[in-house]
Amino acid sequence: MRASLPLSFLLVALLSACASQKDIPPSKHISQAGALRVHPGLLGQPVPPELQEPRIAAAPAATASEGKMQIDEAGLRTQRSVYFDFNSADIKADFDPALRAHARYLASNPNARIRIEGNADERGSADYNRRLGLKRADSVRALLLGAGAGEKQVHIRSLGESRPKLTGRDEESWAENRRADVIYEKED
Repeated sequence: MRASLPLSFLLVALLSACASQKDIPPSKHISQAGALRVHPGLLGQPVPPELQEPRIAAAPAATASEGKMQIDEAGLRTQRSVYFDFNSADIKADFDPALRAHARYLASNPNARIRIEGNADERGSADYNRRLGLKRADSVRALLLGAGAGEKQVHIRSLGESRPKLTGRDEESWAENRRADVIYEKED
C-alpha cells in the first residue's frame, strides 16, 4: 500500500512554488501585508508614468490645405466600383477622388476606353432596376466627362439586377449590388 500525502500539503507546496518571488520583478511583488495592488487606471485614477505603456506616435492627420487624396496607378486598378444609396443615382463624395483619377488617366491616354456598367439590387421590377442601373452608369459618365475624359472614351450600359456581387437577401448584399463598375476595355 502506498502512502499518500494529504491534499492540503500538495496544494501548499504547489502554491509556494508558483509564488516564488525570485521570478517576479520586485515592482510586482505582493506587499508583506498581503493586500493586492490594483492598477490605478482600473480605479479611474491617474496612471503614473512608470506604469504607462509606451505609445507609438500616430502619423499626423492630413489637413484640407494639403490637397485631395492621391490615387496612383494601382489605385486606378482597385477603385473601380461606385456604390449608391437605395433608389438613388447620386454619387457620394467618397468616390469623387477615385473617379477624378480615372478621368485624369483617360484625359492623358486618349486611346484608352472604358465601359461603365450600372447595377441595382434585386428589389424592384426588372424594368425599374434596368433604368436605375442606367441612371447610375450615366451619373458616373457625367462626372468623368466633366473631369476631363473624352466623350468617345466612356460608354455606359445597364445590367440592372442581373449580375449581383452578393446573392444574399439582406442589407449587406443589397448595398454591394447597388453600384456602377468602371471596366477598362482598352488601355494605353
